[in-house]
Amino acid sequence: MLSNWIERLFKSEDQAHDLSTPADASAYFVLTYKELTVGHLRHEKGKWFFEYAEEFKKQDKVSTLIDFPNKDKKYEETHLWPFFSHRIPGLSQPQVQQIIQKENIDANNEIDLLRRFGQKTISNPFELQLG
Repeated sequence: MLSNWIERLFKSEDQAHDLSTPADASAYFVLTYKELTVGHLRHEKGKWFFEYAEEFKKQDKVSTLIDFPNKDKKYEETHLWPFFSHRIPGLSQPQVQQIIQKENIDANNEIDLLRRFGQKTISNPFELQLG
């Protein structure tokens, strides 16, 4: 898939190895912008799903995300989209390594890494909360 190729192209060297998520793992996250609920990200049965919240669909002040241009579509993918995967920091950073070891986080599990590091990022103003 083109999106997976593009994602690998822009990953840093220390994230070049493919992160994965166990097929039986499930997770639910809520994406917000200030007080606005933007959408819902979930992982079930080996797939990632994203859809915009009704609150977001009814407003016209905040634009759709580049990876998700259609407000009414329910997106489904086997790999985590770049908008979310880029929230995971470079795993070779010493501070990140210390957190992973101290908190016994599976460094290959996207859900675990997103739970720990994905809430805020310097690259965009959106927040990702565990639902």
